Amino acid sequence: MAHRNKGVTSKSSHSKKKPAEESVITSPNMDSLGFQAVDSNVPGLSQVILKKLNMKSYDEYKSAMDGKKLGIDFGIRTYFDMFQKMEDTFKFCAECKKLPDALPDPRSLRRCKRCQNVYYCNSECQRANWPMHKKLCKKLKLVALDRLVEWLVFTGDIPFPTATWTKRIQEVKSWEDWFSMQELLEEKLSSILTGRYMNILWANVGKPKPEEGELLESVKRLTTDFQSRPITIAMALHAFAIDLYTKPVTVHIVGASHIETLNTRVTDYDELTRVFPRHQGIEVVMVGVNVVDGPIMRPPLTAFGPRGRVYLSSYKALYPDFWESQVETHQAARPDLVVGFHPGLHACLDVMDGWLPTLLLLRDYKIPTLFTIYSEQELKYSLKILMELETQITGYGANPFSSLKPEQVYSNPNKSPVYCNAYYIMCHGLAGTPDEPDMGGLDGAEDRGE
Repeated sequence: MAHRNKGVTSKSSHSKKKPAEESVITSPNMDSLGFQAVDSNVPGLSQVILKKLNMKSYDEYKSAMDGKKLGIDFGIRTYFDMFQKMEDTFKFCAECKKLPDALPDPRSLRRCKRCQNVYYCNSECQRANWPMHKKLCKKLKLVALDRLVEWLVFTGDIPFPTATWTKRIQEVKSWEDWFSMQELLEEKLSSILTGRYMNILWANVGKPKPEEGELLESVKRLTTDFQSRPITIAMALHAFAIDLYTKPVTVHIVGASHIETLNTRVTDYDELTRVFPRHQGIEVVMVGVNVVDGPIMRPPLTAFGPRGRVYLSSYKALYPDFWESQVETHQAARPDLVVGFHPGLHACLDVMDGWLPTLLLLRDYKIPTLFTIYSEQELKYSLKILMELETQITGYGANPFSSLKPEQVYSNPNKSPVYCNAYYIMCHGLAGTPDEPDMGGLDGAEDRGE
């Protein structure tokens, strides 16, 4: 039940050099910051989450995320239990922030009938909250629906099998263009809507099943959410003019956490092969102290991988430690591109301090780098930080392949939802470097790079 929205937190931190397996994290990591943020908005909510997961402490949760606690029993016996426990973690009054246990009758919380998302402890709180909530009610209805349908990502129903791109990458400007390239799209979407797990979902969630059109749009939004990362990587490879047809290419995802690695399958980035058919091999290595044990927890390649295939792996370490122990010793390939999904550089001073060694390493070694950002405000602060570090900014702007799935700010539901990978920053080396090429931005984006 790991919540995916991490707009106010970072995924990486730094400490004095130790072997990767013994790294001591001195800056706050993503999960601990996330729990602190939850409790600051709704006191006691983190304990509700732990209770629903059948855990007693954050340390127990962290051990489970790290794969150290095997055979954990979440106390889930049926599909109904699973969906009910998830819904229970959203049960608090959106106005006064009270949890059910703080009310005379814990069952008195009532859900907004329009959005089926936020709760109120009484009609007075609902009326007081309505001026704020009415601005977001329709969008929060989409959030509530997508939160349930997202289960089909874990069952494997989403995404549907995709086709090799029939257009050149520079001709694909939007998700509309991408969907237009998918063969038998209606049949593929119909098979998801009528599939076994979709039926199990609506038989157990305790909510009325939406109209087919609403479910169809939800499946499409979740498909964009899944494919946003590999397609954003593809766009960055193209924008930096990295040649995939004469040699294998290595991409490092820096600051990776459970967001990128929980339940990740070795085929999850195969869309890169649909974009670049007949490439010479693409290696994607996810590096971070919060990566989760699983199928992709395997060593990076020391020799060229198979042509026309994507090799996905993860490595649990701080990126500077990974660079020193693996890249400099030639146990891992030097990256052609580094990507950071939502590093949260703006979040707080400790987070920025944690990222500083990585940012300087990428700058000084002139590694083509792309970061994704949630909002224009975060974009503004992140650009300021990078420019203060004298990093060469080669492009920034709105990402045409941002996820279309709205993400609710978990413990503050009446805050405008955000979208994963909504904005991007591209950088390459030190500012003012002679003969530095102007890479431009991502095709289809409203680029604001100089």
